[in-house]
Amino acid sequence: MSDTSKPDLLYTKVDEAPELASASFLPIIRSFASAAGVTVGIKDISLAGRILATFPEKLTDAQKISDDLAELGELVKTPEANVIKLPNISASVPQLSAAVKELQAQGYDIPNYPEDPQTDEEKAIRARFDAIKGSAVNPVLREGNSDRRAARAVKNFAQKNPHRMGKWASDSKTHVSSMSGNDFYANEVSATLNAAQAGAAKIEFVGKDGAVSVLKDGWKLIEGEVVDATFMSAKALSSFLAEEIENTKKDGILFSLHMKATMMKVSDPIIFGHAVKAWLAPIFDKYGDQLAAAGVNPNSGMGAVLARINELDNAAEINADIAALTAERPAMYMVNSDKGITNLHVPSDVIIDASMPALIRAGGKGWGPDGNEGDTNCVIPDNCYAPVYDESVNFFKANGALNPATAGTVQNIGLMAQKAEEYGSHPTTFEAPADGIIRVVLANGETLHSHEVEAGDIWRACTVKKAPIENWIQLSIDRQRLTGYRSIFWLDANRAHDAQLIAYVKPALEAAGVADKFEIMAPREATRASLETITAGENSIAITGNVLRDYLTDLFPILELGTSAKMLSIVGLMNGGGMFETGAGGSAPKHVEQLVDENHLRWDSMGEFCALGESLNFLADAKGNAKAGVLGRAAEAATQGILDDNRSPGRKVGEPDNRASHYWFARYWAEALAAQGDDADLAAHFAPIAKALAEGEAAILAELAAGAGNKVDIGGYFHTDPAKTAAVMRPSATLNAIIG
Repeated sequence: MSDTSKPDLLYTKVDEAPELASASFLPIIRSFASAAGVTVGIKDISLAGRILATFPEKLTDAQKISDDLAELGELVKTPEANVIKLPNISASVPQLSAAVKELQAQGYDIPNYPEDPQTDEEKAIRARFDAIKGSAVNPVLREGNSDRRAARAVKNFAQKNPHRMGKWASDSKTHVSSMSGNDFYANEVSATLNAAQAGAAKIEFVGKDGAVSVLKDGWKLIEGEVVDATFMSAKALSSFLAEEIENTKKDGILFSLHMKATMMKVSDPIIFGHAVKAWLAPIFDKYGDQLAAAGVNPNSGMGAVLARINELDNAAEINADIAALTAERPAMYMVNSDKGITNLHVPSDVIIDASMPALIRAGGKGWGPDGNEGDTNCVIPDNCYAPVYDESVNFFKANGALNPATAGTVQNIGLMAQKAEEYGSHPTTFEAPADGIIRVVLANGETLHSHEVEAGDIWRACTVKKAPIENWIQLSIDRQRLTGYRSIFWLDANRAHDAQLIAYVKPALEAAGVADKFEIMAPREATRASLETITAGENSIAITGNVLRDYLTDLFPILELGTSAKMLSIVGLMNGGGMFETGAGGSAPKHVEQLVDENHLRWDSMGEFCALGESLNFLADAKGNAKAGVLGRAAEAATQGILDDNRSPGRKVGEPDNRASHYWFARYWAEALAAQGDDADLAAHFAPIAKALAEGEAAILAELAAGAGNKVDIGGYFHTDPAKTAAVMRPSATLNAIIG
């Protein structure tokens, strides 16, 4: 038996739909794993858990929890790491504030999030919250690079059972709009540090009067590290947004903004706020001083702006002006047309890596305020990666929708280890406080990068270390050798950052004798080449940086498979451990809403099934645990059974949901274990379990479906009640008795 104080496998507690699914699936995993002496632990990386761990001062002893994220961050640097990581909330400020309010209502003494901190105490609280918001989890855990691909069973099923695709028209007015210059792409500078330049650097602001203020101190940089800096002009952004609102109106199509206000948790909410101000420009012109005095923050979205306006004495007057303005504006792309939730309501509602693939899959159509589909102006201000979506739109206009039945696949090798390319993220992103200069000053006194900025410009820096780059290149070489697929480094020689990476890539490929097996293309050209490849039924490997990894592992799976939640995502940790992510797809807040309203969870745990098999196989290889290998191979057979027999959840009430898919997985898993000949003890153990699950089929499925259509109480949204959630997610007494 394994030491239970050091579990063989760690499963993460997260948020929303995947966490609800865990309440059903994790007991099955633990039951089956225990038969092989495999222990399964839990680490809480949920948004609520991170908040509670960050602010323990006024909590009771019973309320305090350990800082599991920090503990996991240390574990992934060791060879012992074996982590199954589910999707977690990358919190925007509105989500963070909502989670705090819920915890407070549950009796947890947590401070409010200070949106406009004034005192030193408020600034200190804000700094602690800033370490929680946005993509705070992934940079801590990702001590390796990413290998994401569709599992063969999943791809085969998608080709045999192609999902519905919207039809593209060659005269579609849908298009991508980006700035003509003065954006992050245009202003980027980059350098690779030598030994003399390494050390503790600073980011400074130099005012017009020559006064110097330090924006960030003690920024540790090492030899071989690629260091970028760039900025987006606030004036150019505002002009661009105003022009696109007018252009959209002239075209008679929907206006939409596509950002990543979670991962780029400092820069993109600011850009989002500029869009809200541009849309409501006459309102801010007329009532700006009053709105500022009332604490209106457009960065939090139009929903927050409207809520604050409704608290004012002259709310009726302002709302009438807004209604008149809305009538003059183009129709807006909607998150929920029935509830009047627009594209600009909440920064975290329209996330580019999910929203753009969904729109492309739908034939370039977005939902308008009238509940009908329409062509859309997809506004993506910065040009670093907008060309990927622009080229995709143009390709499908010319060639029609992708055919999932015949399409090949695009796999991804992503550079993400050790916080690689954390663009627009705190704490190296700043709004220029005034006109002046923002510069990076190295430990030796050298100014590495310098930009003249104007008040409100968005300046950002990021880095990539040498070891992750070298590991990424080797991972790409290994993957190409194993598959023989067309392999493309998505790097733009005309972009400062990418040019530094190319200087690493080319010599490494030549030294390995494989330069002829790889291509290097800018994202636009790589997009077209990859689409041409998979349209022809062939396969490709996209070798990308961190942000493109995020974007492409939604774009191609949504087109190929209909979802990105079924991706196999393996992170080979650089010190020998393994992390197995359960695909992309976010944490599915709409799924939670449906569960609460209708007791139906449509979350598909296919990503968890795939990750479980890989994790058990890794455990078998790394620890010589043959029984774990038997479990892993049987889990893969169960995954194949789910697909072959179409046991995945249905979307509508009355269809089998997530809980039913877990029953079928357990049954197929037990049957595979009972039938295998590699381990007689496991076969003997699982034979009666398989028999009981088969004989109990009718009773179990009836018990799982008994409450369908009814409202349920899970005791919270961000911080659910474990007992209530278990009652909802494990409603079959028959299944529970068999599993234990």
